[in-house]
Amino acid sequence: MKVTFRWFGQDDDSVTLKQIRQIPGMYSVVGALHDLPAGEVWPLDRVLALKKEIEQEGMAFDVVESVNVHEDIKLGLPTRDRYIEAYQETIRNLSEAGVKVICYNFMPVFDWTRSHLAKELPDGSTVMAYEKAKVEQVDTQVLIDMMGEEAKVFSLPGWEPERMKTIKRLFEQYQNITEEHLFENLRYFLEKIIPVAEEFNVRMAIHPDDPPWPIFGLPRIVTSKEQLERIVQIVDSPSNAITLCSGSLGANPANNIPEITRFFAEKNKIAFAHIRNVKIEDNGDFYESSHRSEDGSIDIYAVVKALHDTGFDGYFRPDHGRMIWGEKARPGYGLYDRALGIMYILGIWDSLEKEKEEKQYVSYSSGAAK
Repeated sequence: MKVTFRWFGQDDDSVTLKQIRQIPGMYSVVGALHDLPAGEVWPLDRVLALKKEIEQEGMAFDVVESVNVHEDIKLGLPTRDRYIEAYQETIRNLSEAGVKVICYNFMPVFDWTRSHLAKELPDGSTVMAYEKAKVEQVDTQVLIDMMGEEAKVFSLPGWEPERMKTIKRLFEQYQNITEEHLFENLRYFLEKIIPVAEEFNVRMAIHPDDPPWPIFGLPRIVTSKEQLERIVQIVDSPSNAITLCSGSLGANPANNIPEITRFFAEKNKIAFAHIRNVKIEDNGDFYESSHRSEDGSIDIYAVVKALHDTGFDGYFRPDHGRMIWGEKARPGYGLYDRALGIMYILGIWDSLEKEKEEKQYVSYSSGAAK
């Protein structure tokens, strides 16, 4: 299992590459060209420049998150083909730079939604949180303004200002788009891009919807094991895979995350894993806890064990962390708690490795004695 860490670039991240490199076990940085709008081709020279910057600090650049999908593709508009062609060219350019996995999502309008970016917990740490009643009752423009204010100096992926300026028009366009319409538009997209990804040895890894239920009347189609299974069956290819996000799927207690992890890992369909924990409250609200199993509602030990038992050798990153020890950073993306998360996850992994070695030794010793 390869350790990775998401980084937003030297001009838009409080965390430096030098700091990331010092986290034990670190292998690859997860990066992107965040300033490019959805639908534009990622120029090869800029991708190579990012790769060089990362490699100079002693890390690989194997995973991209995210190459955003243009809304015209999700809506199934006649203009989608030119945006799909641009996406295909971006896949080719990323492959030439050595990228192995591209994380993407198919969420309409909003990539992810929270009601709070800095909810204070009793211990003084702050976390991102979701209150259903607040999200259901709030005007979308009020939510957009709040997100921008709480994020302060850092950009929020999925909440880019140029996208938010078209919010009213986008809601009008999605009025008659059902879940089945959205799924067929995803099918069209995958049937066009997966052959290119397979040709260039890139794995496309769709990210679950966050949270995993419809919001603001918008359809959601990546919310459960059944929907993920349907998606990977659209095109039967190693390049049609998933990003297993324990926190996104785990916000719905109906999703058994260890079971889902084991199911898709056994089929070699997990190209990328986002491991984080959430604490689900009695009314269905949730907040993002530390990675430790006991602090949240997801059994992170069981998730990691499912990956270990199935021989997972792909990429994982610690997902959203708390803001602790006075750190000022992009909500969910500070250094300290994500580094702690890595050590917790690697501690589980290393213990499972030791247990496996001991079992093999006992088995060998028993056989030798006979």
